Parts: sequence; structure tokens; C-alpha cells
Amino acid sequence: MIFKIKLSSFSSYLLVGMMILGASCSQDSLHKEGSTSSKKSSEAEAQKIVSLNGAISETIAAAGYAHQLVGVDVTSTYPESVAKVPKVGYNRNIQAEGVLALSPTLILGNEGNLKPEVRQQFKSVSVKTVLFPKREWTLEGTEKLLRDICDQIDATDKVDPMMIEIKEKLSQVQPFETAPRVLFIYARGAGTLLAAGSGTQMQAIIEMAGGQNAVSGFEQFKPLTSESLVEANPEVILMFSGGLESLEGTSGLLEVPGVIETSAGQNEAIVTMDGPLLSNFGPRLGEAALLLNKRLHEVLPNS
Repeated sequence: MIFKIKLSSFSSYLLVGMMILGASCSQDSLHKEGSTSSKKSSEAEAQKIVSLNGAISETIAAAGYAHQLVGVDVTSTYPESVAKVPKVGYNRNIQAEGVLALSPTLILGNEGNLKPEVRQQFKSVSVKTVLFPKREWTLEGTEKLLRDICDQIDATDKVDPMMIEIKEKLSQVQPFETAPRVLFIYARGAGTLLAAGSGTQMQAIIEMAGGQNAVSGFEQFKPLTSESLVEANPEVILMFSGGLESLEGTSGLLEVPGVIETSAGQNEAIVTMDGPLLSNFGPRLGEAALLLNKRLHEVLPNS
């Protein structure tokens, strides 16, 4: 009987000992896992990013990682936290020295913008450089860009909330009985006037806002002539705010040959919007389309 009690006690001690050992191993495992997770988080936090495109910078900020930006190109003007980041030049004319002086660990840009020799310089010093391929100016193209960017900064969980907000705003766009003819004019003074054709983000945003491009038959941007302007006869002229300013306002635009002969000119149906908002096709795509839709309704009689 005494032997049985001792054996039972020994078994109990053995069981307790195994439990303690198991707990110790478990704690050790958790400690190691925690250390790994903490290390990964620390490495992500230490990332120093240079963004060479406004839409990329805006997406990084929308994901909550603006604090990791150490340099951006001059097209990166939104939000304010991005606008304050040191500029490294225009995205199509980047010099490696200015970027590398910021000691980045990650450089993000668009395919085709960087000169081959600049890209080689980044590669030669082993700085991770990711250039995103040309995208479609669509909702799907925007989602792909957001996912590609967030994948690089370990923020993939931020994409769905961004897309939900974009789609919610797009659902508020009010249709027109007949899609208005809208002509986008890119201006840098009276000497530089370009019309946006098919394949441009300007045509895409016009269509998302319920309108139609007033011109057809050519792709990308084409110099605007008075003859083509009159022939297109847009109901609305759309411009970047800075573009209209370069013409000295509405009065300057109305003096451009052909403008006053169009429906848009006669009704002064001119809409201006912030350039990056209108053309970035980033996290604010829904906001841009909805605002343009509202502006079109405001300037068009009986819309």
C-alpha cells in the first residue's frame, strides 16, 4: 500500500515536471517567435523609401506609411505629409546621386520613367528598386497598382478598405440623360495646348464621371488647333487648375482661337480640377470621378 502511494506520488511529480518542462519550451518558442515577429516589424519600420511617382506616394501615405518616405519626385504633392518630403526631381529626369544621398532601402517608380543608366546605378549599390509596369486607366488597373505598392511595403491589409471607399464614391456618380461631350485641354500657356485622345487617363476619368470624350480618332495627346476645336464642339472644357492659370484664367482661355465658337465657350462651361486628383488614378479615384461628375452637372444647363 505504501509502495503504491509512493509510486502514485512519483507519477504525479513526473507529470508536473513534464508540464513545467512543456510550458518552459512553449514559452521559449513563443519568445523566439515573438523575437522574429518583432525583428520583422523593426525591419519594416526601418525601411527608407524613395517614391518616384505621385500616385505611388499618395498610396504609401493612404496606407499609413508616409513616415517611411525619405524622398519623393516633384509630382508627389498630396497629402501634406508627402508634400513636405525632400524632392529628388521630376520622375522622368531623375539623377541617381540625389536619390542615393538619402540612403534609401527601397525605390519605387514606374517602368519607362527611369533612364537605364540610373537604374543600373541603383542596382550597382544593391538598393532594391521596383518599377511598376504601365497600367490600364480603369478601376481594375488602380486596384492592381494599390496591391502592387502595398505588397512592397507590407501593407496588403490596407488595400481592401481603399477599394471599398473608391467604389462607394463611384456608386454616387449621377448619370446624365445624354453623356456630355467633354474636351480636356492640357495647357502650359497659350503656346502649349494639347487635347487628350483615347488611351489617356483623362478620357477614362471623363467617362467614369458620366461624360464622353469630345474628340476621337487619335491616341494620347495631340496639339490643339482652332479647326479641330470647332469641329469637336465640346459642351464642357476640362482643365487642370494650373493649366487655366497659365492662360490667365477664363478670359485668357476664351481668347484662344476657336474656343468662343464652341458650346463650352459660349456658355463658359469650363471645369478646372487639381491635376494630381484628376489624373493619378490612385486612392482618390472615386473622389475625383464624383467631384468631376458634380462639376459637370453644375455647368451644364438642364443636366
